[in-house]
Amino acid sequence: MRVVFLGTPDFGVPSLKALVEAGYEVVGVFTQPDKPKGRGNKMLPSPVKVCAQGYGIPVYQPVKIRLDGVEALRALSPDVCVTAAFGQILSQEILDIPRVGTVNVHSSLLPKYRGSAPINWAVMEGEQVTGVTTMMTDKGLDTGDILLKKEVAILPGETAEELTVRLAPIGAELLIETLRRMEAGTCPRTPQDEREASYFPMLKKEMGDIDWRMDAKSIVCRVRGLTPWPGSSFQWGDGEMIKVWKAEEAENPGKAPGEIICADGKQGLVIAAGKNAVRVLEMQAPGGKRMQAKDYLRGHPVSYTECKVTEEESHGS
Repeated sequence: MRVVFLGTPDFGVPSLKALVEAGYEVVGVFTQPDKPKGRGNKMLPSPVKVCAQGYGIPVYQPVKIRLDGVEALRALSPDVCVTAAFGQILSQEILDIPRVGTVNVHSSLLPKYRGSAPINWAVMEGEQVTGVTTMMTDKGLDTGDILLKKEVAILPGETAEELTVRLAPIGAELLIETLRRMEAGTCPRTPQDEREASYFPMLKKEMGDIDWRMDAKSIVCRVRGLTPWPGSSFQWGDGEMIKVWKAEEAENPGKAPGEIICADGKQGLVIAAGKNAVRVLEMQAPGGKRMQAKDYLRGHPVSYTECKVTEEESHGS
């Protein structure tokens, strides 16, 4: 089959590699335009673009594929399109081009956790199990028929970043199995049950502001789910923002949300939450590097007694 692949971040790279290594004819790759990154704002290609160039596959980078990518895709005459975290909505005109249709590798157990950040939200919501689903893309947002699923346990303390690394190759394996079974005519195709569906929005920078009125378990889950971006942070002292990389639940002796229970090189940093408390394990001060909280506090004594309480970013589901 002639395949056109659409993907952008690291999550899509194993799927692209798997297609090539399985012998599929990948005739083109669509990915997001290069973006400025780092202090120098140097234009950098997406991980999928780098991978495609390594295989010598033509790369297309339309700003909006539904506007300036239609003719390029049509000219490639794909039998099937494969998407894996592409980052753009596909119009019906785009979906009508491939002969077989468009298969999406989605990093959740659909119909739960539709949307652009399913891994992050599954971790933030405290799930213990997630997975990958292959589905036929339709005009809705992750609403197409389910093809195959693979469940994966979320490990204790695992961050969204760590979980993404584990799910990506699993998604690649599931993709190849899906295409093989489609070719053999043995791949199931099941409509999604809308009664079980849930949708979560895109991540926003302000979601990283820790609301100490939340219970400690929820705060810890959000720290894990928002790593690496946008990250979780809080404000203390004269407005100094502290980024939290790792945290765990701790006991609260009766302090109000946001009060610092302890902050020293022996006991570490513990902050009261709405229920229980949060022990900060790894932190980063402005302009500093990521450090164990105890190590940071040995060299930076803290006299603050409380942290600013910020309101939690609401979301729909």
